Amino acid sequence: MTRSPRAVFAAAPALLAASVAALLLFRPISYPDVVAAPPDAPATKGTPIATKDAFVDSVKPVFTKYCVTCHNDKKMSGGMTLEGFTDTASARKAHDTWEKVKDHVTNKQMPPKGKPQPSDAERKAIVAWIDSVAIKVDCGLARDPGRPTIRRLNRNEYNNTIRDLVGVDFKPADDFPSDDVGYGFDNIGDVLSMPPILLEKYLAAAEKILDKAIVVPKPIKVSKDTFRPQNVRTTLGPFAKQNGKRIALTSNGAAYFEYDFPYEGEYVLRARAYGEQAGDELPKLSIEYDRKPAKVHDVEALEAKPQLYDARVKVTSGRHDVRFSFTNHFEEKEGTDSKKKERNLYIEVMEVEGPFNPVRPPAPEAHQRIFFVYPNGPGDHASAARQILERFAARAYRRPAKPEEVARLVKLFQFADQQNEPFELSVKHALKAVLVSPHFLFRIERDVDPNNPEAVHPVSQYELATRLSYFLWSTMPDEELTRLADQGKLREPGVLQAQVSRMLKDPKSSALTENFAGQWLMLRTLATMTPDRVTYRNFDPALRTAMTRETELYFDHVMRDDRSILEFLDSDYTFVNERLARHYGITGVSGSEFKKVTLTDHTRGGIVTHASVLTVTSNPTRTSPVKRGKWILENILGTPPPPPPPDVPELEEDSKAVLTGSLRQRMEKHRENPSCAVCHAKLDPLGFGLENFDGVGTLRQYDGKFKIDPSGELPDGSKFSGPEELRKVLLSKADLFRRTLSEKMLTYALGRGLEYYDRCAVDDILSALKKGDDRFSAMMTAIVESDPFQKRRGGSGVKKE
Repeated sequence: MTRSPRAVFAAAPALLAASVAALLLFRPISYPDVVAAPPDAPATKGTPIATKDAFVDSVKPVFTKYCVTCHNDKKMSGGMTLEGFTDTASARKAHDTWEKVKDHVTNKQMPPKGKPQPSDAERKAIVAWIDSVAIKVDCGLARDPGRPTIRRLNRNEYNNTIRDLVGVDFKPADDFPSDDVGYGFDNIGDVLSMPPILLEKYLAAAEKILDKAIVVPKPIKVSKDTFRPQNVRTTLGPFAKQNGKRIALTSNGAAYFEYDFPYEGEYVLRARAYGEQAGDELPKLSIEYDRKPAKVHDVEALEAKPQLYDARVKVTSGRHDVRFSFTNHFEEKEGTDSKKKERNLYIEVMEVEGPFNPVRPPAPEAHQRIFFVYPNGPGDHASAARQILERFAARAYRRPAKPEEVARLVKLFQFADQQNEPFELSVKHALKAVLVSPHFLFRIERDVDPNNPEAVHPVSQYELATRLSYFLWSTMPDEELTRLADQGKLREPGVLQAQVSRMLKDPKSSALTENFAGQWLMLRTLATMTPDRVTYRNFDPALRTAMTRETELYFDHVMRDDRSILEFLDSDYTFVNERLARHYGITGVSGSEFKKVTLTDHTRGGIVTHASVLTVTSNPTRTSPVKRGKWILENILGTPPPPPPPDVPELEEDSKAVLTGSLRQRMEKHRENPSCAVCHAKLDPLGFGLENFDGVGTLRQYDGKFKIDPSGELPDGSKFSGPEELRKVLLSKADLFRRTLSEKMLTYALGRGLEYYDRCAVDDILSALKKGDDRFSAMMTAIVESDPFQKRRGGSGVKKE
């Protein structure tokens, strides 16, 4: 797996200082690849014969004298050996090494303090040699756009694609194994492996997705539900239920229940009842649906022979009120009999039977999205299925489906259809094959000349639409992108720029915030952070969520409002809700909703002072200037430090050590070790500039009982005191930030690490970014118009250097 210049920088050796110092102190020379000697010059005894190689004649002796004593095959100091460089050709293959040297020289980080320092002229000379020989790239017309590894959809991309393809409202990929991360992102083709368990997950997910999306109609059968006295309520109270055998309505009242009608249609509401007679009317039974009488019966039946009374009603599906009411109670006030007579109603059983003439409910949106046509009869099944499968496969494959692909899917359908399965179920079998096809699970791009590694060609219109959509939305192209690809218009002047603008404003661009910013700014890591609850009593899940949301909204604001990317470094606003505002000491904010607020205290500003960033760069019980400095170097300045030596002792943190001084004082003592000082000179000052924020981002002035000193000085001589001045220093290094963000965004867009030959594309992006006043859209448009995004190199074989 190849590694990008800046990503590989993380593996730079700590002791590279000696090598660089020696090289920088070498007298400036001109840097041709070949040193020409006069053809007729005689060899003089004792005079070395010119090798006609600038590296052998001029550079290698410096390495031998100053560097190889440590950086050799045996010692491998800092993980590097220089013994393998024998001539210019071999030296030019070490692009990453020279990138690191150039970064150190340009930023005056090497040689370290205490070593002889080169003059500015010598620094410029060595950078010129690196640019003109060691890492020289031809930025002419024949650029190398690279070749991204075929990559499968990661979990987020799979979920989003299923959402837009099928329309289901759940995330099936959440059950998949976690995606590996390369170059800081989880959409890198080189690391998106295919474990066997994932194949099983894909099959299971396809089944779940289609089960949720497709309604396979079942025969609607008439059924009857019976309700006895113990299963219903009455308006007369429990005493109306006599022995659980009947309901005695001895005054006007009703027996009722709620019934869930499964389908729209006609139902019969029925009761077995009888009455006691009195007066000149029979007892009246009113059968009611949602409190409205459907039919009223005169109940002639007596106790010895109850009868059934019913009403046929048209209902809609869902829960409705069903009542059997007695409406004409009567009691004789005078009579000749010794016992007064009453008109009463008794109900023994109630029934609901149906549906008759049912109306099927409308299919869900996901079903209608798939089944946009239906066969007119049995003989039309194959034709309708072909239309459904062709459109679904084209959307799933993100290109027109080939006739032979559709033919295979139709055969699957016909096999099921011949078994007399429902039409929807037969189609479902073929759709499942689409969802487990490599053409859906992988973003496949075809080479015009697949066996020629030198062949460079533009990706197709459909592949370009797919690259653009997964870059900005982490999902499949929408109808507009597909239509433009169908018409071959995506590369017409102004079209890509217009599409970038449209897509960044679309709600689906939140995927860029979640997936790019979430990884670049380590917001995903915040979800796993567990600050010590004793040390930070105010930290809780609500605050953690608010921290993440602030940074997401901030990134989203810069993106959607097309603001300057330099606002990531500093601004006078942020987004808070009441919980986070209280954490920051900001007044006048209430409620859980986030609001944009103007920062009157210039201590905060930009993402560096967000609580999310400050928390993920801290230890559970204290701040970590080293982690914070490293985060700035990696994510803001693009100059990550080398890994620490394996034998570095841990900082003493017991209660006795804490009393000896502030964290800064203890760290300064700790880094007296010469092997630590080189890297800490870059890391610590940046972290100390943020020491006014504790481990969860709360503003403070003291570290325990010790006054905090937030001052710092960088190796290039830049000085600052506190977060406000630190942000000004970062703004002064805006070119480094532009390149860092552009490289990270291009890496995310391409799904591969950057190579030395991508330098031309990055330089073009930076030029466009500056011309566009550093607007977010200027960077994004330049990326999608770049050669690496628009083109690809051929396949088999090794490309010549």
